Amino acid sequence: MINVCIVEDDNELRKTIEGIIEKSADCSLLKGFSNAEEFMQDLNKMNPDVVVMDIELPGMNGISCVKAAREKYPEIQFVMFTIFDDDESVFQSLCAGATGYLLKNSLPEKIISGIVEIHAGGSPMSPQIARRVIEQFSIKHMVSSEINVLSQREREILDLLAKGFRYKEIAGKLFISVETVRTHIRNIYDKLQVNSRTDALNKVFKNNQ
Repeated sequence: MINVCIVEDDNELRKTIEGIIEKSADCSLLKGFSNAEEFMQDLNKMNPDVVVMDIELPGMNGISCVKAAREKYPEIQFVMFTIFDDDESVFQSLCAGATGYLLKNSLPEKIISGIVEIHAGGSPMSPQIARRVIEQFSIKHMVSSEINVLSQREREILDLLAKGFRYKEIAGKLFISVETVRTHIRNIYDKLQVNSRTDALNKVFKNNQ
């Protein structure tokens, strides 16, 4: 029997999914929550195998909740519950540690089969998102050892540079000034012994070529 929790702020939808889980021969409902904070408070009292997690939640969102929970309980499988199968936040959730996702308009049998699949080691997701996860995985695992000389902040900035963001956009995303971005980039160039964005990216990501 698969022990399941659900975190969904839409009360009507949550009760519907709870009913589907309770009627399943494969799953057992532990508890439903309307927000991530209550779920995190009760998590140490439960032993869920799979958690169905809404992405858009009041307070702590589903992505942050998955990341925090997975750090403490890496054995729990999280499946994101979303409206759109190509949502950028789904990709972010998977990178944060979620195993897959279910669409909110799925038929009851699809929801149960998705939970069973995830518990069995599968990862249901669309081909588009699967490809993005694989690409991100490749980047993280194939970068050269050069990146080890950079600080965490410098790595973040280099990653944003690789994605094509401008200095002003990077400053906005990281809540720092443009001048601070320039300082970090100068430090990146010095540490990597390069003189341009292209040279820096080629040096760090050269194993992806």
